[in-house]
Amino acid sequence: MTLLITFIAAIIATFLWYSNEKRDTYKLGTLSLIFWGASLMWFMDFVFEYAELRADYFQQEFADILNDSILGLTVVAIGLVAWLIILLIKDPKGVLKEKFAKKQ
Repeated sequence: MTLLITFIAAIIATFLWYSNEKRDTYKLGTLSLIFWGASLMWFMDFVFEYAELRADYFQQEFADILNDSILGLTVVAIGLVAWLIILLIKDPKGVLKEKFAKKQ
């Protein structure tokens, strides 16, 4: 479930990056890479866990599915927070620079 959630987030971020004219302004490529990296990580987790459990991997209990879903949503939220921090540091439109320049 974690893989599925991060994969969907990666597809959405890539679509937004590709369809938006202001790609570099909002650093949507960075957001896309964050989610694709997370998807790759969870895919490797799936491969190794499937190699260990085989068919039992697909017969999980509801509690396991719920835990994986919460983990996937948490990973997406942390990815969005990291992207927002990058946006604040880069300040592509110079909004923070303007605010701090006015106070001085």
